[in-house]
Amino acid sequence: MLVVALAAGAVVAASGVGVGLWATSDDDGGPAGSAASRSGDTADSPPSGEPEPSPTRSYPLSRAPRTIPAVRDHSAERGPGWRPERGHRVVVGDPALADEGRLIAGELGLTYAGKKDDERAGDLRLELNKGKGANPESYTMTVRGGRVTVSAPAEAGVFYGTRTLKQQIRGAETAPEGVVRDEPAKQRRGMMLDIARKHFTAGWIEDRVRELGDLKFNELGLHFSDDQSFRIESDSHPEIVADQHLTKAQVKRIVDLAASRHITVVPEIDSPGHLGAVIDAHPGLQLRNAGGGAVRGAIDISDPESAEIVDDLLNEYAELFPGSQWNLGADEYQALVVSDPEASFPGLAAAARKEHGSGATVEDLATSWLNDRADTVRAHGRTLRAWNDGFFEGGSVRAAKDIQVAYWTGKEIGARQPADYLSEGREVLNYNDEFLYYVLGEPNDFVYPTGERIYEQWTPRVLRGTTAVPSRYDGQILGGSFAIWCDLSGSQSEDQVAAGIRMPLRATVQKLWDPAEPALSWAEFRSLADEVD
Repeated sequence: MLVVALAAGAVVAASGVGVGLWATSDDDGGPAGSAASRSGDTADSPPSGEPEPSPTRSYPLSRAPRTIPAVRDHSAERGPGWRPERGHRVVVGDPALADEGRLIAGELGLTYAGKKDDERAGDLRLELNKGKGANPESYTMTVRGGRVTVSAPAEAGVFYGTRTLKQQIRGAETAPEGVVRDEPAKQRRGMMLDIARKHFTAGWIEDRVRELGDLKFNELGLHFSDDQSFRIESDSHPEIVADQHLTKAQVKRIVDLAASRHITVVPEIDSPGHLGAVIDAHPGLQLRNAGGGAVRGAIDISDPESAEIVDDLLNEYAELFPGSQWNLGADEYQALVVSDPEASFPGLAAAARKEHGSGATVEDLATSWLNDRADTVRAHGRTLRAWNDGFFEGGSVRAAKDIQVAYWTGKEIGARQPADYLSEGREVLNYNDEFLYYVLGEPNDFVYPTGERIYEQWTPRVLRGTTAVPSRYDGQILGGSFAIWCDLSGSQSEDQVAAGIRMPLRATVQKLWDPAEPALSWAEFRSLADEVD
């Protein structure tokens, strides 16, 4: 029966007929093309005007593709599905999709045929539908009549459709008949990597880019300046760069590879804290307290030369990182972790009063520093973010409204609740250190996060600890990021890090892509990861 059905399907596809036909009956007592949700239950027939399924009484209703993250909607149909075979083509409706077409052709062993208007049995067609107002990361994947069509409003959506197809073929060898309609719940889905404390090879980072792309992440954060080292080649200040570092050519290859996977590389030069590597080369910029003691990693923000060198670096790397996003840092400035900053740092207090009035504080001076650095980067057309402990309550100087809050902890001195930022109308990104921080060596009571705990307990609304913010704030939470910090850099090798973050990454993107309760148990999800990787 299977051979006969396949042959019949091939004849129908080759003749160009069959769309719009229904079988007269089926085993379920309904039309052969009954739609089904991702749970596999039968539902009503497709809306009027939508192509009907290939006619057959020989196949059960299809089930949704099994992928990570899970597809959000699948209309089931009856038919043999599609599997790649030698001689099948990848064709595109728009030359802009050439990169996506060539990539999936190589991955599935197909022939990339470029822009074609004809149809052949076995084709995988990629199309832009230019849908106005649609989520540019949304896509539709239709498997019907021996062919597959992936369409989307933008190239990113087409790319994600090919990732769904790739995973399904890898896991089950056949894409199921029917229509997938899919889009992410959250627009920012990231992984942040601390390359300042630990040198990661360019090849290892490129492997992570490919992994992130296949999982539909769209950000890779690079924290490349800290107290320990500055890890990217610099033309403006070569004296600050560590012996082990990435060249600009290597970074460009990473950025270009990421762009081909629709991933934005988000650079971070943290300031005014975490600048020890810069200070080592420029000791005159070191912040000192009232007793003359040096403050680790902190630059003296009352010294104009401090702003000059940081702005030199921000301007230099804006060209190397052309993506839309930028992290300004602003966390853990050590002048603000003492009980009385004005008494401990009279020079900063005096500068604050001079610039912002008699009642101004060191917090105001730090906020002004953040705003000035934001002006530098904003001139390059970037969207800005900074760590939540760089935003202060009250004061005479307020952080610019367009700086997004990267919320990572509630453990700092004077830490504010996430709702404080949200109630101000700020947009927030979730870096919750309770779930999403992979800190090498597990210092300071950190423990390595597990995919199971993220999968079962975390959602994007859980910004601090284990408690979710009210649902009314969901629209202000743009997404989140899993973060690898290398405090004790020798604790794990590159391979150990890759293995350790594997399942946490998959759990994180599942929760960022689909707001629904996962349909699979953790054991089933972990088994699926082994199938589709």
